[in-house]
Amino acid sequence: MNLHGIVRPAINRVNPDIPATLLQSGGAYTTAADGKRTPLFNVSTGSIQVQGVSGKDLEHLSSLNIQGVVRLVFLHGNWCGVVRADQKGGDILKFPEVPGGDVRDWKVVLNKETWPDWSSVFVVLQSEIIPLPVEDA
Repeated sequence: MNLHGIVRPAINRVNPDIPATLLQSGGAYTTAADGKRTPLFNVSTGSIQVQGVSGKDLEHLSSLNIQGVVRLVFLHGNWCGVVRADQKGGDILKFPEVPGGDVRDWKVVLNKETWPDWSSVFVVLQSEIIPLPVEDA
């Protein structure tokens, strides 16, 4: 039984989903001539549910030395931070910091919940913009 699917419409009446660009780590990199490595991402779009972080969760993140502007995001699919065993970097979500604001980059730093069809993850605002791949013409 997909309880998340059942409660999602009620949640959306209070806090609507917003559109986002989703960059899921592919686990591979390109290496420039100067040795700089750039991670490769699988890019898609989708709707996400962005919420504030509770005091208890902030305390937990602080004990892990995770600092910055933090949000809790619920979204469809399996999203994650760094997974060393799979040699994947953190996934990136692109969405506004505030409703109607500029789109910003948010890095997934920690999973709160992972289920077969949805995840809840903690994301931290990034200062460096992650460029979207350009498709060949």
